[in-house]
Amino acid sequence: MHPSALDNGGLFFDTYLNAGEALTVLDIGAQDVNGSLRALAPAACRYVGVDFAPGRGVDVVLDDPYRLPFADQSIDAVVSSSCFEHVEMFWLSFNEILRVLKPSGLFYLNAPSNGDFHRYPVDCWRFYPDAGAALVRWAVRSGYRPALLESFTAYQKLDVWSDFVAVFVKDEAQVARHPRRMLDRLDRYMNGRRHGEQGILCPQEHPEDGARLRRLTGHPKGLG
Repeated sequence: MHPSALDNGGLFFDTYLNAGEALTVLDIGAQDVNGSLRALAPAACRYVGVDFAPGRGVDVVLDDPYRLPFADQSIDAVVSSSCFEHVEMFWLSFNEILRVLKPSGLFYLNAPSNGDFHRYPVDCWRFYPDAGAALVRWAVRSGYRPALLESFTAYQKLDVWSDFVAVFVKDEAQVARHPRRMLDRLDRYMNGRRHGEQGILCPQEHPEDGARLRRLTGHPKGLG
């Protein structure tokens, strides 16, 4: 797991979860590859790691990537970092996550907005600033009523990845139970969204790599 993904995961736990509460946290794509969110979760949590293959940090191996072996409304928080780009039909996974979450339950998504082609075993997607809102609209069409609490694109840290980060609550009626936002604790970010506010916060048309290329070339279109 790259450095910015670890930083963002830790910020999610610090912002949204009560450190002393015995919550059940489900990690999708939990295999420990150069680090894991498990090490950052509150100590009181019951932490369950699932993945599509066995490995360090994996408690449950999924037979079906679109079916979680947990009861309806049984999970307090689901986290997934650097995984959804490898899920061929991630929108089905999103609905399955909503199924197992409690009404006030949270889903933390971290997926690349750019970066190298890397197959585990496939590499299918990158996530742009409107992705979180689109997932909410898909879920509403599927019979759920989630809300996007916040989303943003993070700046890189010692790597090529620009993380798209989004936090959802399963039931929009439970928004008030989660008043804090990661955005309030970040010095800088790109293309943010905050529940209840219109428009894009800190809008930036060009991705970080593209903006850097334009500065280096002195050309508004980079090398185009």
